[in-house]
Amino acid sequence: MSSKLHVMAVFGTRPEAIKMAPVIRALTEDPGIRTTCVVTAQHREMLDQVLELFDLKPQVDLDIMRANQSLAGITSRVLEGLSPVLERDRPDLLLAQGDTSTAFAAGLAAYYHKVPVGHIEAGLRTEDRYDPFPEEMNRRLLTRIAEMQFAPTAWARQNLLEEGVPARDIYLTGNTVTDALRLILEKLPPGPPQDLVALEPGQRMLLVETHRRENLGAPMREICEALASLVQDFPDVALVFSVHRNPRVREVVIPALQGRERIHLLDPVSYPDLVRLMRHSCLILTDSGGIQEEAPSLGVPVLVLRRTTERPEGIQSGNALLVGTDGQVIRREAARLLQEPEHYRSMSQTASPYGDGQAARRTVEALLHRFGKRATRPEEFHPGS
Repeated sequence: MSSKLHVMAVFGTRPEAIKMAPVIRALTEDPGIRTTCVVTAQHREMLDQVLELFDLKPQVDLDIMRANQSLAGITSRVLEGLSPVLERDRPDLLLAQGDTSTAFAAGLAAYYHKVPVGHIEAGLRTEDRYDPFPEEMNRRLLTRIAEMQFAPTAWARQNLLEEGVPARDIYLTGNTVTDALRLILEKLPPGPPQDLVALEPGQRMLLVETHRRENLGAPMREICEALASLVQDFPDVALVFSVHRNPRVREVVIPALQGRERIHLLDPVSYPDLVRLMRHSCLILTDSGGIQEEAPSLGVPVLVLRRTTERPEGIQSGNALLVGTDGQVIRREAARLLQEPEHYRSMSQTASPYGDGQAARRTVEALLHRFGKRATRPEEFHPGS
């Protein structure tokens, strides 16, 4: 029998894949670890883009995505698909990332088979079980299942401690999204992707990405009205909106904004193109958790189109501002950034509160420590260190 530590990494969406990719790379590079990569394909097309980008080759593909899939359907298909894989392979630990239905269901399946679970990006909280839905409850339930908690920040660790998680089970690693972002930035050409959007000389670009369930319907309409007003008020501004494939997003955004001068509506772009767009933006408006984490490393201010955020570090450091979906607030805060250079400089600092590019290494070192293959715990992540 092999003495290698057997780790099974399970993920199913593009954000999970981006954040899991550096960890899988670090796992496979360690001679003492055997890695099994399992994808659920909760999001098929967007997941496949990232698999190719990071050269990830899953050993198992559950291919669960269905048209108009429900949360119950996703959860049940992950449980049913993953159970025989766990029964057959019996890994020493299952790694899940974040707060998707894939992450929760994978953790639950592992628990049913008495396989220990490690939770990457543990401890994020809004304190509202329905906001965001279902992510807040997914990550809370996964905390109760997991035996190893990889907290990205000191705030996340404190949340876990206050919920009674033993300190010995928590490893402060930083967020692996910063690792992934650095890997991509090394390969990118300069400037924005000209095949996607052609900007006029001197134009300032506002990048928009919003898709969360709580913003569907009336909130999305108000966001669109505010965006159209901003473009009208600032003749040197061009708006680039990466429009999610969710029909409920598109049925609002496209009628409201399509065909307007200096507004570019794009189908969801690849991760490298998204990074190029972010890097070239003067301001980002989003409800995406990943973009909230990535933008500080690129020195781009973020207006968060949500009532709550489980990533307050960006707010506290001054990189981001929580504006919700009130059109008047969105217009006011965006206009202030566009008009006040000193305020803009204060929000465009590049010291990320989320990671330093070493989270994947710390995660692997934590696994080796937990299973008695490393004498000491890894050093902890500290912003600015």
